[in-house]
Amino acid sequence: MPQAPTARDRVLDAFENILISQGERSATLDAVAAEAGVSKGGLLYHFGSKEALVDGLVERLSDLVAEDVVNIRTAPRGVVDYFVRSSVNTESELDRAIIAATRLAQGSQPKAQEALKSMQRAWFDVLAEAVGDEAVARTIMLISDGLYYNSALLPTALTETSNRATQNMDELVGIVQELVRTTKTP
Repeated sequence: MPQAPTARDRVLDAFENILISQGERSATLDAVAAEAGVSKGGLLYHFGSKEALVDGLVERLSDLVAEDVVNIRTAPRGVVDYFVRSSVNTESELDRAIIAATRLAQGSQPKAQEALKSMQRAWFDVLAEAVGDEAVARTIMLISDGLYYNSALLPTALTETSNRATQNMDELVGIVQELVRTTKTP
């Protein structure tokens, strides 16, 4: 049986929820405390300021990305397969942290911007190592970004192309893997 989230985690979850659904301006300390079901004093015990909430979210994202990098490297079907297939929003903890950090980055929050850049670098490094070609790794990243953007940020406006891509993931992964094979062949 999973453990109940700690008050600290509930506060971070509430901060994420508000960022995702209403944006940064709505993520006041009072709103976060109310969403988390804690007093403002309880929130301040765990996070002394909104900046501390941002730090907590950035730390959460960093931890989740580190875990994802391990999953990418150890995926039974390979790095490319895992990376492309995991480029669709499933509202996982990682997805929620990415979207919340993106909302902060859109508001010119430098810590969130740096966390997202770091995430992209970590993923790129794994891909570049696996495929042996930085241009191909960048291409895979762009395909991934397109899949993710359409599924996470435009969930009700999926284009026919992106909808087909998610429905035919095996075909898309095959095309990407063929790209990798053709660049490795002299």
